[in-house]
Amino acid sequence: MITLPELPYAKDALSPVIGAATLEFHHGKHHKAYVDNLNKLIAGTELADADLETIIKKVAGDPARAGIFNNAAQVWNHSFYWQCLKAGGGGAPTGAVAAKIAAAWESYEKFAEELKNAGVTQFGSGWAWLVVDGGQLKITKTANADTPIAHGVKPLLTIDVWEHAYYLDYQNRRPDYLSAVIANLINWDFVSANLG
Repeated sequence: MITLPELPYAKDALSPVIGAATLEFHHGKHHKAYVDNLNKLIAGTELADADLETIIKKVAGDPARAGIFNNAAQVWNHSFYWQCLKAGGGGAPTGAVAAKIAAAWESYEKFAEELKNAGVTQFGSGWAWLVVDGGQLKITKTANADTPIAHGVKPLLTIDVWEHAYYLDYQNRRPDYLSAVIANLINWDFVSANLG
C-alpha cells in the first residue's frame, strides 16, 4: 500500500512564496487523491506490494495501464517535489553542485534562466527538472505525470508547473512563481544528496 508522505515542513513554512492554502490543497487534496487512486488501481494486482519506482518502471509505456502510471508517477513526482523546497533556500548553490552547474552552464544565472524557461515553456501541465543523464547535468521538462525515472534518467530537482502548484498565489503568472521558487526555495542540500 502506498501512503501519503508528510510534508517536510509546516504548511505555512514556504510563505509568502507558496502560501499555506496552496500547500493545503496541493498536498492534502491533489497529492492525496493520487495516492488514493493508485491504491484502488493496484489493489489485488501483482503491484499491490511494490514500491513506487517499481510500479512506474513496470507500467511505463503500457497504454492499458496508463491510469496506474499517471497516479504512481504523480505520487512520486510530488513526494520528490516537496523535498526540493525549503524555507530560506534558493539562490546559488555551493560545493559539488555549484561546480557541476558552472561546468554545464558557465554560470548559476544561465542555469537559473534555463530552468525557469523549461517551466515557462512547458505547454499545459507538467514539471521542470534538473537531471543527470549519461553523467551530464541537463535541464528537461515532462508533460502531465511523466517522470525522468520512467526513462532511466536520474532526477536531482523538480519544480511543479501544474496550475494547482501556483494558481492560488500567482494566478496565471507562472513565470513569477518559477522565479520566486528558484530564488527563495530550492533545497540545495537535497539536490546535493541526490547528486551523491
